[in-house]
Amino acid sequence: MSSRIFPRHTRSAPPVAARGEGCYIIGADGRRWLDGSGGAAVSCLGHSDAEVIAAIRAQAETLAFAHTGFFTTEAAERLASRLIAHAPAGIERVYLVSGGSEAVEAALKLARQYFLEIGQPARHRVIARRQSYHGNTLGALAAGGNAWRREPFAPLLMETTHIAPCYEYRGRAAGESAEDYGRRVADELEAEILRLGPDTVAAFVAEPVVGATAGAVPPVPGYFARIREICDRHGVLLILDEVMCGMGRTGTLFACEQDGVRPDIVTVAKGLGAGYQPVGAMLCSGEIYAAVEAGSGFFQHGHTYNGHPVACAAADRVVQKLTEGGMVERAAATGARLRAALEDTFAQHPHVGDIRGRGMFLGLEFVQDRETRAPFDPAEARHKRLKDAAFDAGLVCYPMGGTIDGRRGDHVLLAPPFILTDDQVGELVDKLGRAIDAVF
Repeated sequence: MSSRIFPRHTRSAPPVAARGEGCYIIGADGRRWLDGSGGAAVSCLGHSDAEVIAAIRAQAETLAFAHTGFFTTEAAERLASRLIAHAPAGIERVYLVSGGSEAVEAALKLARQYFLEIGQPARHRVIARRQSYHGNTLGALAAGGNAWRREPFAPLLMETTHIAPCYEYRGRAAGESAEDYGRRVADELEAEILRLGPDTVAAFVAEPVVGATAGAVPPVPGYFARIREICDRHGVLLILDEVMCGMGRTGTLFACEQDGVRPDIVTVAKGLGAGYQPVGAMLCSGEIYAAVEAGSGFFQHGHTYNGHPVACAAADRVVQKLTEGGMVERAAATGARLRAALEDTFAQHPHVGDIRGRGMFLGLEFVQDRETRAPFDPAEARHKRLKDAAFDAGLVCYPMGGTIDGRRGDHVLLAPPFILTDDQVGELVDKLGRAIDAVF
């Protein structure tokens, strides 16, 4: 029977995924692929977790749906309480949605409404970073700095401006310390706030560890502390987008824990549901919530499936396993072993320029020349060839192009399930190596 699906790519016919088994996806024809990227950093617990599946079944049998315009549910309350118990200091409320783009949209709208509630209606501008990604809905896309994703829809996007990313491999000058480099690029935020007018800027949005657009790029020490200082000085909200890098992926439940920074708003998704249900969350400070509570009392935003009980039940069990079940610590330890294996195998490869990331959120950037760090010609689309070669070798990974500026540069992102075994670390590196040999 011919497919009636509107696919992502109309000129390709993807194989049918029939079932999941641990770290593997198994096709209808019996082929097996090691999921080296968790889809898109989603499947942190693998594809057949019996406890999460049981939580979904139990909730569906009890209450499948209740609209948040009328009810709250025990599942939503449990999940919110568990998240807040582990959230950064000052974060006190959870707004539950169905995915990462929705979470970012909610964050942007809450930032705007907050300033309306406190009598600062001129604050509406959003600043973000080049080579970032915050989602595919129009507000989230406008905040993001992914050039090729933005370009077709530019006439529809709200006004945002972008500063340099904290991208040490490409940005730090010879003789410049990591700390001095971080301060230099962080200070671009203050310059942009002053250029726009401090009383017009509502929020700065950033990924603590940049995901797919640049390939697991972590900040240098002190960068986010300086960003926080600048935001505080000018009354600008700091929104941290942890949709991809959060929920244990970098080795702590919230990625920003490792930078000692407190956001005003933080977004999570992907690993929050581990792929078992579509779910996300926007978490905000008690101060922001209090302003809405004392003002209009109504967040002028919402979706039909906010706080879906089955999704919340799944996510609550996932977060419990990440925290009480020790899976975050396992991600940190297994991530260290995976990184060591990648470095042992590829650190001297003539076309691997950088191996980076945190925990089980790792990236390799490919170069034509290691000494000059010159990228390959974008017309060669090496990242696309790598994706195909890895898939043929039985590995799902996440290569992307435009690493440097939206056009030049190739990398691969690795974000496997936290349950990856040592043998599977070896399998992942071996299959990736075969793909790299074929393409580079």
